[in-house]
Amino acid sequence: MSEKPRLDKYLWSIRLFKTRALAADACDTGKVKLAGSQAKASKHVSIGDEYEVKTEAKRWRIKVIGLLHSRVAYNEAIKYYLDITPEEEMQRIQYQAASFHTGKRRSRIGRPTKKVRRDLDSFLDD
Repeated sequence: MSEKPRLDKYLWSIRLFKTRALAADACDTGKVKLAGSQAKASKHVSIGDEYEVKTEAKRWRIKVIGLLHSRVAYNEAIKYYLDITPEEEMQRIQYQAASFHTGKRRSRIGRPTKKVRRDLDSFLDD
């Protein structure tokens, strides 16, 4: 297969996006850039191209090192691009992951339980 794949299909096949429609929407809304300018979903991918891709989780910088025409397993997909994301972005992602709050109250912090209140009352009454 010597034909070059479309950008949206390539981004989907290397597993940066869950669906091809999401990859096409990202291209249409300016979240995929080639050399600083917006890349259209119908653009054909060539080896050596460098793209900036903004997903929900991360701002990727990838370099195309192989052409992929269909979706494959993650272990195979990572062989077709080189992740050249700057170190600052990787540190930002790690910082966000470390400060992620689940919304659950940590145990033994905050309002005392009924048993603890009874124990406190009995201690203070003595």
